Amino acid sequence: MKNKRKRNIRIKLVLAFFLSVGFAVAGMLVLAGVLVMASFVPGFADFFHTYLWLFAPLLIILFALLIIAFFMMLIQDRVKYLEEITRAVGIIAEGDLSVRIPVRDADELGEMAQAVNDMGHKLETAINEERRMEKAKHDLIVNISHDLRTPLTSVLGYLDLIADMPAKDAANREKYVRIARDKCKSLSELIDGLFEYTKVNDPQMVLHRAPISMGELLEQVVMGFIPELNEKGMEYRLRFTDEKCAVDADAALLIRVFNNIIHNAIVHGGDGRYVDIELRREPRYALVRVINYGRGIPEEQLPYIFEKFYQADRSGAEANTGTGLGLGIAKRIVEMHGGTIGVGSTSVKTVFEVRLPLL
Repeated sequence: MKNKRKRNIRIKLVLAFFLSVGFAVAGMLVLAGVLVMASFVPGFADFFHTYLWLFAPLLIILFALLIIAFFMMLIQDRVKYLEEITRAVGIIAEGDLSVRIPVRDADELGEMAQAVNDMGHKLETAINEERRMEKAKHDLIVNISHDLRTPLTSVLGYLDLIADMPAKDAANREKYVRIARDKCKSLSELIDGLFEYTKVNDPQMVLHRAPISMGELLEQVVMGFIPELNEKGMEYRLRFTDEKCAVDADAALLIRVFNNIIHNAIVHGGDGRYVDIELRREPRYALVRVINYGRGIPEEQLPYIFEKFYQADRSGAEANTGTGLGLGIAKRIVEMHGGTIGVGSTSVKTVFEVRLPLL
């Protein structure tokens, strides 16, 4: 295809040259006719023959100039187009990557214009992505700094209180030690979450896939939450269809996904009594739905639920507990398995849906 395009522009140039020669010949024939007519003027023929040595090279030069003039006229569109491409490259070199060149013909110049457009687009995309990543890195550092500083400040404050407390005030000392310990535990959970978030976002991470029964995996996960459910006065309900749902996945990572989602449902579903876990088979996917009842998530916050460090405001006492990393980790793991995760919420319930490709 490229060779054909190259032949096209060469053919155009060759045709332009021969046309310019033809037009120059036509011009010289017109001039020859004028000279023939002028030869009938008394004395002109003798004058022409006397100075033929001068007229001959002049006519040759004139013929060459006519060829050049007609050739330039025939290719002026191509020259202007080339100048347009050159200007665009200069603008891109100065940093304006939004410039685009209209692709007019399917020849080398058109191909060059398209290449310049593609180059500008790729550079613009790369720079925007670099800026986005730089902003994400900056935001991550800011968020980490904030989330680490808050519990550390609290711990230091309580340790100062303990240090200044009278020796006989054992009751308050124990209270402050317990609070400081809880703050340290929260800090440890945040650091663990950061390590895991970094791990699952590593492009080099390898999935240890194996056939997994989704029903068995979900039963295993939910059994681990029985103490937490009892503490909250809640119950779980499993609603599985009779169809077998097997997936090819990394079991440890999927367990983390549903641990995060079910824990989130328990924390934010305290106003309701149940956490429902549904499993059914779709044509290509295994669909898992985790439902909690009570305060919903405001609609304007739903698009940000899976962003790192984001914590939805549900106006509850425990609405802003946690690191804000769990759902982001879950989303990344599901996507690594070729699946999707989404959330829907009303004023009375919140539903998380996970789809994973069937085996």
